[in-house]
Amino acid sequence: MRKPVESSEPIHPVLAERWSPRSFEHGAEISENDLTALIEAARWAPSANNLQPWKFIVAKHGDEKFEFIASTLAGFNKEWAPSASAFIVAIAEVLNADETARHTALYDLGLAVGFLSVEAQHRDLVTHQMAGFDRDGLADHFQFSAALKAITVIAVGKQAHSSQLKSDALREREESPRTRKPLSEITL
Repeated sequence: MRKPVESSEPIHPVLAERWSPRSFEHGAEISENDLTALIEAARWAPSANNLQPWKFIVAKHGDEKFEFIASTLAGFNKEWAPSASAFIVAIAEVLNADETARHTALYDLGLAVGFLSVEAQHRDLVTHQMAGFDRDGLADHFQFSAALKAITVIAVGKQAHSSQLKSDALREREESPRTRKPLSEITL
């Protein structure tokens, strides 16, 4: 299923085609090279003072990390996300060494995840970022320091047809047109 954007000006095809499906091809393999390339793309994102305040947990379908991350998912994410080939937990380093706040950490992590998402699209993979998960449980399990905060879990894999989704509500969301606010609402 394709859902290219309807933009006021043409944008790069990799960006125009990127969206966040929930229908993942269960059992699809993802290569180590592809996973490494996604993290490599994130590594080269810009960051304030080149601090690169991000860390990632990479878990392939079937391994213990993947199963644990799946157990932390909330709501309807539990229904569709475990079909993904991998999960990547995006973590922001929100404190400096002196324990003061690193104010640009979330912005910088967002840029890194954006680069990761574009690289995935370029490799014919799809991503879907989820905010619905147990952050505290995940932090405890992976023994995060106080400086680290899990921001999103990213499902990665090959897109399946929407008919693979079990619930009518999820299929309807998958098949509905993409929408965005008009430029006039996001520019000041």
